[in-house]
Amino acid sequence: MTMSSVISLRLSPWRPVLARVAIAFLVPWGLGKAAEDKAEKPSAPDHAILCSYNLKNWLRMDRRLGSVGGAETPKPEKEKNAVVQTLVAIDADVLGVCEIGSEADLKDLQTRLAAEGLVYPHSEHTHGGDPHRMLALLSRYPITERHSQTALTYLIGEQRFPVNRGFLDVTIQVAPALALRCVGVHLKSKREVTEADQALMRRNEAHLLRLHIEGILQADPTTKVLLYGDFNENRQEPPIAEILGTAADPPKHLTDVFLRDANGEVWTHFWDYQDVYSRFDYFFVSPALRPHVNTRESMIYTSRDFAEASDHRPIVLRVDFAAKKKR
Repeated sequence: MTMSSVISLRLSPWRPVLARVAIAFLVPWGLGKAAEDKAEKPSAPDHAILCSYNLKNWLRMDRRLGSVGGAETPKPEKEKNAVVQTLVAIDADVLGVCEIGSEADLKDLQTRLAAEGLVYPHSEHTHGGDPHRMLALLSRYPITERHSQTALTYLIGEQRFPVNRGFLDVTIQVAPALALRCVGVHLKSKREVTEADQALMRRNEAHLLRLHIEGILQADPTTKVLLYGDFNENRQEPPIAEILGTAADPPKHLTDVFLRDANGEVWTHFWDYQDVYSRFDYFFVSPALRPHVNTRESMIYTSRDFAEASDHRPIVLRVDFAAKKKR
């Protein structure tokens, strides 16, 4: 991450104020009209900002907060407010989230963001076998195609399991000549379950995800695929290797967009019980999208109080409408 990207995020709310100050200063010199015209007619955007964020149970569930709580308790207001303020600072054009609840929970998030000036008129809400934790996407740009997968299953021995959160899959027209195929996931957590080995469950979900990505790129190798979300795996584990594909098949091979925070650190999840920092959240891109990715302006967003919002830190990707020229 560059210092310029940190500054742009932190100072973006001040740009209109600074513009008015500049205009007031230039008026006595006869330059105010030109400056005012320029301020009122900003140039067309040349990039889009995308964010992936695990919201940590923005849903109703059995939870206890001291003596308060119980079944069907929503995410605490303090945590919700911290999530909203984080997203206001990022100001993404497209937001993919994990651990959202029902459509009512998604509407709650949209309403709170709109109250802060972040209006997302386009959305996708999808699920898998888990009836509580779901996936959603909010966008300023129109969604032109929807291909979310809600009924995928796999076998372990003789027992059939659903992909817990399904795969969110939409195409977003971010510019007249640039469509993004956004695939959002939240693979099985590392929490042990009695039904089967959690690592084997995640490996099966990763295999189905790879088949889904290969199907997209087999149909059209020029598709600009952005795969994002919480994969619950470290970089060198077999599920991640399978999802990326083999370099021997370049048209179907995905690239890991390696991100850092302002301090140069790469972790995205903190398990406070064990003091363990992990990189579980990723952006993977197809060959056709890779030239549009601006890595210098992409990052892991952080703040001192990030844990008030979630146990994950959001990851942020800048996609330029014009592809980088080959050298």
